[in-house]
Amino acid sequence: MHLGNVFSALMAWLGAKSRGGEILLRIEDLDTQRCTQAWAELLRRDLQWLGLTWDFEVPPQRTRSEAYQRALDGLNARGLVFPCWCTRGLLHAASAPHASDGHWIYPGTCRRLTPEQRAEKTTAPSWRLIVPDEVIRFTDGVYGPQEEDLARDCGDFVIKKADGTFAYQLAVVLDDLQAGVTQVVRGRDLLGSTARQIYLYRLLGGERPEYYHVPMLVSQDGRRLSKRDRDLDLGALQAILTPGQLLGRLAWLAGLLDRPEEVSPKELAVEFSWDKLQTRDICFDPALFLNP
Repeated sequence: MHLGNVFSALMAWLGAKSRGGEILLRIEDLDTQRCTQAWAELLRRDLQWLGLTWDFEVPPQRTRSEAYQRALDGLNARGLVFPCWCTRGLLHAASAPHASDGHWIYPGTCRRLTPEQRAEKTTAPSWRLIVPDEVIRFTDGVYGPQEEDLARDCGDFVIKKADGTFAYQLAVVLDDLQAGVTQVVRGRDLLGSTARQIYLYRLLGGERPEYYHVPMLVSQDGRRLSKRDRDLDLGALQAILTPGQLLGRLAWLAGLLDRPEEVSPKELAVEFSWDKLQTRDICFDPALFLNP
């Protein structure tokens, strides 16, 4: 885990604990080449080292392909999905419109293909969900009222890729529905996915959860932290800091503590409030974590 993942995991744990809820662990391993069993076990050990325990674990996504396919088949039977042969390269060449965050807005190319045109295709398609011309509104627990016009701001989106891998949007919605999830906490970078997932909740007959998106940890030049920041990987930080020192520094940056003192997750949960959490991305000096 890198430091950004640790921060999101901490906020999710505190959000659940502060309301007396159960915490589930779900390993998101749709990318089976990158997400190995050894990688999943390392994540569990990292969370345990931090003191972020969970009440139960749901089956990893790599074991749930049949459930995802049944959901896709049900949507297909209702005429809500279509096969698509458009690649990113084709969309780029066609100058497809895109949102301010760089997301390509699908122009509906393959939705308009006739059965005869589809039959002529010789490669495996991806599958896209048809979106209505509708504005989805919701209130995020951190960032307040949000809205997105599905047709204008998103377009028909992929729920199964051409390589047979199921897309994040379908997988997490179905996982959360079947596990009875009522609160989702994740990074602000996924705020733009929420309207699509709310639409999927409706189609799959479930009640959508509450959403809380937390600010991102960014370097002093504004760059989002990632796995390439080796010195801020939890494995490296474990040799420098205790769990309490690491969590105290993160809680201070987030506005949950008035100084970066050593603290346990349980101590943080007692005084935790979403109102304390800042909404701007958290810019920090890496030296804060590289010095004991």
